[in-house]
Amino acid sequence: MSTENDTEGETTRITRKGQVTIPKKLREEFGLKEGDEIRWEKAEDGIRVRKATQSTGRGMLVDEDVPTEKREAMAEEMEAEIREKRQTEWQP
Repeated sequence: MSTENDTEGETTRITRKGQVTIPKKLREEFGLKEGDEIRWEKAEDGIRVRKATQSTGRGMLVDEDVPTEKREAMAEEMEAEIREKRQTEWQP
């Protein structure tokens, strides 16, 4: 990975399997974590990458007195269940 000036961003290589590593600085800045989904979109000037996983509503249905750590654990558990269900539904 090479770092260029701030207007150019950072570059990474695509692996043989078509995988790309998102630079740590960008993962931290945009709150990207393992299991998050990103969306690849065509744009006039190339490709745009957006975070598809929405975490802004986390904990909305939980009582206000539930500690943040517990809310996060509940949200992660729910995300894992959703991922597992999607994987089993998409398998031929």
